Amino acid sequence: MLASMTTRSNATLRAVRMGLLMSQDDFARALREAGARAGVPNDANKRLVQRWEAGLIVSPRPAYARALEVVTGLPIGSLGFTLAAVSRTEGISDDGRGGHDLDPPAVEKPAEVRQPAPGGNYSGVWLSRYEYYSSGRGDTFTGRHYVVLLQHGDRLTVRSLPGSSDSPLTMDLTVDGSVITGTWVEQTAPQGYYRGARYHGAIQLLAEPTRRRLTGKWVGFGKEMDVNTGPWELVFEDASTNKATLARYDRRPDPE
Repeated sequence: MLASMTTRSNATLRAVRMGLLMSQDDFARALREAGARAGVPNDANKRLVQRWEAGLIVSPRPAYARALEVVTGLPIGSLGFTLAAVSRTEGISDDGRGGHDLDPPAVEKPAEVRQPAPGGNYSGVWLSRYEYYSSGRGDTFTGRHYVVLLQHGDRLTVRSLPGSSDSPLTMDLTVDGSVITGTWVEQTAPQGYYRGARYHGAIQLLAEPTRRRLTGKWVGFGKEMDVNTGPWELVFEDASTNKATLARYDRRPDPE
């Protein structure tokens, strides 16, 4: 049996979806498209996503698991599902309408399990701030986002909350002791000064001993294909990633 009368919601999956700036309908559509591209179609729908996030289904069928990994970029074991349940119910699956189907046996490579980084976990809500110089406007500006940071072993994924900015921000980082290195992508607002341009680059941060502040530098290309850089910091706000916490921070950061 995949669910009981007492369930525990899957806040991790919800946080990842919100970090991708997708509604439950959008997420289900992306899962169907990923399955179609891979030649393993699925019938993901909003109701199924709701059941996953509510904890009513603790493990997805293999076709859904593969699509989830493609859409989120994360291993299935890092999306809040129960690995033990995945093993026990390998042949039983949700059919997208509240029931279950019997899947043919499948031999799959277990998801990689990364060891936790020493010193604790960075998961939670953070305030991201970076500075950049606009040559067109002749001034320095600050970009601010509330972001959801999720840690899976030595890997960190960062996704901005949709209400915190018109320009969605994502980062994929790796932890090595107190050094955090990776890449960033920002899709600027279509109606903004940069008219929907997509910027990306590299970032390196150092964690303070308290692990409540990460500071460092970003590197990226400007519109003239010149290499720019500037300061970037993330300040810890809340360790929770549940629905109520994400709703509280799904807004513009207060001006400084």
